[in-house]
Amino acid sequence: MGMVRAAILDDYQNVAMKMADWSAISKDVEIKVFNAPLGAPDAVIKALQGFAVVVGMRERTAFPRKVIEALPDLKLLITTGARNNSFDVKACAERGVTVCGTGSFGSPTTGIAFGLMLELSRRIGFENARLKAGAPWQVTVGRDLEGLTLGILGLGKLGQRSAAVGKAFGMKTIAWSQNLTEDKAKAAGADLVAKEDLFRNADFITIHLVLSDRSRGLVGAKELGLMKKTSYLINTSRGPIVDEKALIAALQNNTIAGAGLDVFDVEPLPLDHPFRNMDNVVITPHLGYVSEQNYRKYFPDVVEDIRAWLDGKPVRVIDVK
Repeated sequence: MGMVRAAILDDYQNVAMKMADWSAISKDVEIKVFNAPLGAPDAVIKALQGFAVVVGMRERTAFPRKVIEALPDLKLLITTGARNNSFDVKACAERGVTVCGTGSFGSPTTGIAFGLMLELSRRIGFENARLKAGAPWQVTVGRDLEGLTLGILGLGKLGQRSAAVGKAFGMKTIAWSQNLTEDKAKAAGADLVAKEDLFRNADFITIHLVLSDRSRGLVGAKELGLMKKTSYLINTSRGPIVDEKALIAALQNNTIAGAGLDVFDVEPLPLDHPFRNMDNVVITPHLGYVSEQNYRKYFPDVVEDIRAWLDGKPVRVIDVK
């Protein structure tokens, strides 16, 4: 068997090759790294002809059926992380494409969620930019997180971690998700409340649900309308869980105090998007899982996945549900 061609996608910081030892596969695999988003499906299809192995970074590049069926050379598709809602695993199975995942490290998204909260409440980055631009001194009267109510939508691994951090800040923590029980909420240090009450009472609402048909559009005009004028919405999960048009309207009309967003309906965020020009929004470019420790777990696992597949014994295979 000749050299296998492998593509590593969406390595925006150009760090993939430094985050692991690739020597275990270097004799068998010729690697091409893509540092910029490939764009629309047709561009993805064009760029990836001839690659037997494709390594995706989370959901930055989607692999729906249309793309998979147009890549006849594809044999191994890898996602960083243990699952990927933007890969059509069924279409892969039908075409004999093996799909593998990787481990991950810690809960790096929590840092982004609380960073967004702190920026909205204490305006650290805003005041830093003012001082560096020559402003004489402070203009902000911030709100301390202590004593405020943190509402958590979804109390899985990340939601539980956020509850613990909220508690460390002295926040009162309430939670809701579709199947959340009182016992599970209590174990995480949160009070289970009705969905409407969570929106009515929380000073900060942070979303930690998986995007699914159940959660898509879960936070719409009705939910935003229940929120206090002084409260903030934080989304570090997936853009489409929030109805973006309804959120823009709420922010433009100041019916909520603001939002901290790491995720969007379209990523990268279009240059003409209203969020780029709003004073009551803090935005980050989907940094949630982008931590050095996490990448140092992702990429060695990618190397292992490729080596195991080359040896005919694939590991961490993601099967059709």
